[in-house]
Amino acid sequence: MKKSAIFGLVVIAVAIAVIISVYSSSSTYATFAEAQVAGTELHVIGHLNKKKELVYDATKDANYFSFYMNDNKGEERKVIINSTKPEDFERSEQLVVTGQMVGNEFHASKILMKCPSKYTQDKLDVTEVKAKQASI
Repeated sequence: MKKSAIFGLVVIAVAIAVIISVYSSSSTYATFAEAQVAGTELHVIGHLNKKKELVYDATKDANYFSFYMNDNKGEERKVIINSTKPEDFERSEQLVVTGQMVGNEFHASKILMKCPSKYTQDKLDVTEVKAKQASI
């Protein structure tokens, strides 16, 4: 076999190994029920349950924050993250937590928040009315 053919096979093998390792370590979106079964790190999309308490006390432990979240199928779980509470957390419209289930609790390593838009329909209507009045 020629050296160029052997080199080509080695490059292809390395490329396949890299693709497999990237694919296997990437997280996927799931519900709490799927995360319970999977036992690996997943992304769960849901909404903050504002009726239940948020536990964060910076004087006791600044790296402990817990809250209750409903996933997109409506299943509620307690979410615990070992970091500070994100700013304006209560105002978030949607949450994406990355982590895994430990018992009946979801232990998150990251939280992404979708905050409410500053361009709501009410504000747009008021702006349009003011623009029309100014042109009259």
